[in-house]
Amino acid sequence: MGTRAAGAVLAAAIAFGPCLADEARAANNAYAVDAADIGETGSCKIESWLSSATNTDFSAVANPSCVVDPFKIKPVELSLLTNRARSDGEWSTSIAPKAKVNLVPTGVGRLGVSAYVNASFDALTGENLTIAAVIPATYRLSETMRINLNGGWLWDRTTDRHFALYGIGFDWKFTDTLQWTIEAFGQAGSADTPSTVRPRVQTGLRYRPSEIFSIDVILGHNITGEGATWLTIGTTIRFPVENAQPEHKRTGHL
Repeated sequence: MGTRAAGAVLAAAIAFGPCLADEARAANNAYAVDAADIGETGSCKIESWLSSATNTDFSAVANPSCVVDPFKIKPVELSLLTNRARSDGEWSTSIAPKAKVNLVPTGVGRLGVSAYVNASFDALTGENLTIAAVIPATYRLSETMRINLNGGWLWDRTTDRHFALYGIGFDWKFTDTLQWTIEAFGQAGSADTPSTVRPRVQTGLRYRPSEIFSIDVILGHNITGEGATWLTIGTTIRFPVENAQPEHKRTGHL
């Protein structure tokens, strides 16, 4: 299953190559605040979403990822976010590779911690746009509720400015197939545009009718868009490890 899944993810990345963007988001589909969990070694998934803002900005994203452990030391989740975006009437294209590793497993009543690094590049010129390093932490209140905390650093190389990244999110799986998320996030530092460092809030609902598929509907804000309201529709297709414990049973969340 792992080899076939990796091939499918690679094919999806190529297929979505024309749909690239200017902003790297966290994992967990289009949500901005990441959880500390990663999948089991050999598992893969393809996340994709479409976002439209009230100011006519637009984003189309595909984010294939796989969990690998080639040196039998520590599983690493590797992803390649690809996206096509329109901002202020201008189209831009970028790719954002990312590597994430879990350092402390999550569990009910204890704090789990992971770390990831990523970078974004202009797909047309190859210019390095940003570099970031983030520590996601997850505290599971119960089998169905968790709090996610993110803290990190971002270097915007286009303006040569550094930002502190932050985020807090709450997930509640209130049925076997539905999960509600609310999160606040942003970046702190010096910026020419005030909206760049303004805190953002968004909330969404995830419906997961099966082990391999889920759909998200998210309403709120993101770092771009001059404070515009964004509506996002996202899907995730998963390629789990054969005979492995279902992800939503292993982590308690969808």
